[in-house]
Amino acid sequence: MTNSMVVSLGKANYMKNYSQFPIAIASGKGMYLTDEDGNSYLDFVAGIAVNALGYGNEEERKALLAVMDEGVFHTSNLYYNRHAVNAARMLNELAGSKEVFFCNSGAEANEAALKLARKYGSSRGRNEIISFQHSFHGRTYGAITVTGQEKYHKGFAPMLPGVVYAEYNDLDSVKALIGGRTAAIIVEPLQGEGGIIPAEEGFMQGLRELCDSNDMLLIFDEVQCGMGRTGKSFCFQHYGVKPDVLTLAKALGGGLPMGACLAFERAAGVFSPGDHAATFGGNVAAAALAEVLLAKLPSLSGEVASNGAYLTQRLNEVVAKHPDKAIEVRGRGFMQGIDLKVPPRDVIAECMKRGLLVCSAGYTVLRFVPPLIASREDIDKAASIVDEALSAI
Repeated sequence: MTNSMVVSLGKANYMKNYSQFPIAIASGKGMYLTDEDGNSYLDFVAGIAVNALGYGNEEERKALLAVMDEGVFHTSNLYYNRHAVNAARMLNELAGSKEVFFCNSGAEANEAALKLARKYGSSRGRNEIISFQHSFHGRTYGAITVTGQEKYHKGFAPMLPGVVYAEYNDLDSVKALIGGRTAAIIVEPLQGEGGIIPAEEGFMQGLRELCDSNDMLLIFDEVQCGMGRTGKSFCFQHYGVKPDVLTLAKALGGGLPMGACLAFERAAGVFSPGDHAATFGGNVAAAALAEVLLAKLPSLSGEVASNGAYLTQRLNEVVAKHPDKAIEVRGRGFMQGIDLKVPPRDVIAECMKRGLLVCSAGYTVLRFVPPLIASREDIDKAASIVDEALSAI
């Protein structure tokens, strides 16, 4: 099929909830994707921070073939399977957590975290959650309620009760919202959809102190910024603090749907049988791919730290050449963005014409979330194309 044929079929049969670009991906290898017309693209989107090991990874292929040979993709959570059990052990060892709940997405992981927090607070008469302006935690009702962006609420009111929003990187605004019914704080250590905004060190440490002194749970949403993307296995490791609950997804399943909610000491043991569930959570195939990535995570994170610093350097050089169109570079590792004075979608389209895939974040930010295997050569090529695209606008 051609791009135009696939796009036409999609427009005729999909709900109209996406604003897609008119290409259809057919195959991939390494850092490159190829569309149905044979055009090749250097990929700095990675399925929106999902495909950490790029495309056609041999270890992932062997892991899936082994699962196929075993003949079981899914067992439900009525039983154990060795791949999910091993992935849970690896996560707990890497993060320092005690327990893992597997699900299918970041929104589901955050739903689990919110339920866990409310159950933790229930014996104390606490059920209120503090979130942050410009945050993003998913599209289900609980997750969208703690998402501090009005555009995601529009048309879906009423939101769930018991959620209030503080200002990101403003500890005083958090203190002003804490009351006798506050059960937890949920925060992204690096805001993604809100515009690639890193948390400040003092802010993160202050949140930890507030939760400790008020017997509240601190939830870190690392659905996008976790799994090695910022140059450490988990983004919270940059700050010298641990969460009580950590949510993960995207890269975790190696391209298959997988999310996880991790409980640390204070939050461990809160859930009892029947409190929460996910039929497909920890399914065999996704867990087998998670094992592959988790085994590589410490060494891969080190490479991201080095190459991420180089990405920052190259993007800053591009911004310096276009002061009329670009403001600044923000982010960490391989989760970075250029805040623009021109529409990001226009830049994305120009990049696509030149063989580079990038995406946006918020209203003004050009987002770079490549596979974690991106080399300096890939970074140079991407920066050069962005430079050309800005010149063309």
